[in-house]
Amino acid sequence: MKLVLNFFIFLLAFFSFSSKSLSLTDYQIKRFCLKEKRVSLCIKNLKEKRSDLKKGKLIEIPITPYKR
Repeated sequence: MKLVLNFFIFLLAFFSFSSKSLSLTDYQIKRFCLKEKRVSLCIKNLKEKRSDLKKGKLIEIPITPYKR
């Protein structure tokens, strides 16, 4: 019984973590880049990263701290 339960939990965890990833929309990219000095360069870089992400390549994601 315990073996069946562990196997079921393993399958549930395996199928719940899929390899799908959500990328930013154009609106979200523009809103994010409004805070940058060079808006057009920021938009270009993020759109390139989005296309790389959709192709399955690994990308680095910049982390910006939340300021109130």
